[in-house]
Amino acid sequence: MKVVAYSIKTAEKEPLAIANHKKHEITLISNSLSTETASFAEGKEAAIVFTEDDVSAEVIHKLSDLGIKYIATRSNDVSHIDAVAAGICNIKIANVPQMTIAGLSSAEIPMALAVETINNLDKWQGKKCLGDACVCSKACDSVKVNTEHHEH
Repeated sequence: MKVVAYSIKTAEKEPLAIANHKKHEITLISNSLSTETASFAEGKEAAIVFTEDDVSAEVIHKLSDLGIKYIATRSNDVSHIDAVAAGICNIKIANVPQMTIAGLSSAEIPMALAVETINNLDKWQGKKCLGDACVCSKACDSVKVNTEHHEH
């Protein structure tokens, strides 16, 4: 899968590379996602974001126009993502379930976030259900786009 990852900090590069095992073609960008940087997603299928990224309706529509089908956040929090706009655009959303990082030390968290993010990409690529990481059902339910959200 071709992927763009926004807001990448130096400490996240190695964990993402290790977790990815060269499966996905990931472009790492230190800039945060915004209306100005959405164009970096051109030609990609998925965008990896973080809590400081602008994943508002306007940005989601831009991402959709560029071909983005999936948004994976490297966090448990999804409040920065406009789930309704994503549902309208048929963009699936995934997060890192809280139980994945519960009890980990601050040194262990970057690798855990990277592993779970890559795991979500793998499942999407294999057309498998994301289970606890799937947060698009909220958008699907609110706009009645797709009632079979277990296929995410």
